[in-house]
Amino acid sequence: MGTLFPVLNVLGRLLAFFSLTYLLPITSAFIYRDDTLADFIGAMLMSLLGGVLLWVGTRRHYRELRPRDGFLLVTLSWTLMAAIATLPLLLVYDNMSFTDAFFETVSGLTTTGATVMTDLDHAPPSINLWRHQLNWMGGMGIIVLAVAILPLLGVGGMQLYKAETPGPLKDTKLTARIADTAKALWYVYAGITVACIVCLHMAGLNWLDSICHAFAAMGLGGFSTRDASVGAFNKPAVEFVLIVFMLLAAMNFSTHFLAWRGKSLRAYWYDKECLTLLVVIIGSCFGVAFYLHWNGVYGNYWTALRHVSFNLVSLATDCGFASVDYDKWPAFAPLWMLFLSCISASSGSTGGGIKMIRTIILAKQAHRELVKLVHPAVVNPLRVGNSVVPNEIAFSVLGFIFLYFVTVVGMTFLLVMSGLDFTSSFSAVIACINNAGPGLNVVGPASNFASLTDFQTWVCTITMLLGRLEIFSMVVLFTPQFWRK
Repeated sequence: MGTLFPVLNVLGRLLAFFSLTYLLPITSAFIYRDDTLADFIGAMLMSLLGGVLLWVGTRRHYRELRPRDGFLLVTLSWTLMAAIATLPLLLVYDNMSFTDAFFETVSGLTTTGATVMTDLDHAPPSINLWRHQLNWMGGMGIIVLAVAILPLLGVGGMQLYKAETPGPLKDTKLTARIADTAKALWYVYAGITVACIVCLHMAGLNWLDSICHAFAAMGLGGFSTRDASVGAFNKPAVEFVLIVFMLLAAMNFSTHFLAWRGKSLRAYWYDKECLTLLVVIIGSCFGVAFYLHWNGVYGNYWTALRHVSFNLVSLATDCGFASVDYDKWPAFAPLWMLFLSCISASSGSTGGGIKMIRTIILAKQAHRELVKLVHPAVVNPLRVGNSVVPNEIAFSVLGFIFLYFVTVVGMTFLLVMSGLDFTSSFSAVIACINNAGPGLNVVGPASNFASLTDFQTWVCTITMLLGRLEIFSMVVLFTPQFWRK
């Protein structure tokens, strides 16, 4: 309890802060008069009241957070905020269960983009805006936002920042203070989001659709205001804009900040992850387009390139938009896209999965082991670009990869055991742990997760949380060492 109460104290203040996020959908409900105003105001007040009660009830336990407190706070906050975020859905939709509502909000905050909702074309605008706002907030992390805005955590904020931000290289500082670092990242994130909104509107979307899809693109969340996703618009200009901003969102936001601060694109050239990401994704677009054209799926290569580029970039960056039912393509294409969703996104981006930096480190470590077999005494440091990667980071990458695949196998077996076919089970787990959105077959791009049983839905929900918090942050809570003084 010595660890729990101080964490609950900060959690109460975070929850009270989270209540402010209802202001945007409340404004939308007032403008569109979609009969949800009272529901969102009620949800906001309940969130504020719950946060204040939790804060006041534990205020005598307040202290600066310790390193392990950050992991507990991150896991509890993502879970509790997702639970609180279900209130508007439960109040607006009488027939929606808590299981489905929690899945939807977890999918939003973890930027997965998988959905159990139908008839989105006719959903209240404020509900669609709320779902997409969850995508946007989850993108950079509601915790990092709180660190940037509120002086809640003191020096201990660094521990929380390291627990929340994705990727293995979390000690690189852009600024001297953690709050300044978080603010810098959020300024870049918000600025690119505004640019995306304007570009989507210029491409032909109304302002609501522009805001919603910009939120989803920058958070790599993949929610849409249409059941047919981006395919409902059938606008090549919209698809092109989203491709550009999905790629930007899949890059390290520290690189964006350094490029902006230095007023130069050289930061991207020196970012090994960024270059590898672009080469792999762009090369895959041309290659898969040729494969589909060669197999007669599309009679025109440029048509194939258009559809492949959008859907491959969307899935590879872990966004989850869809413009066509790629589940009907020859099996190699969607499976390759799912594979790319595991490795493509950069650390420090809003994407999920293993991350490109871990893939690079793993490949270089494998090569180093091969060299060591031939030359046992050779000194061969592991380098990424001009930087030497410490051995402890390489070991942590190996540990992460092991837990990643154990999670994929374990969750897939649970879904298969529950009666779901293997293709749907495996692709659902890959999509959820990578926070990528649609899978294949039953959970493919032409359908959604609504057909799953409650047990299957909870398996996918837990998998999304594991993926967004990069497994370690959650799994460490179940180790005896974490709770020992």
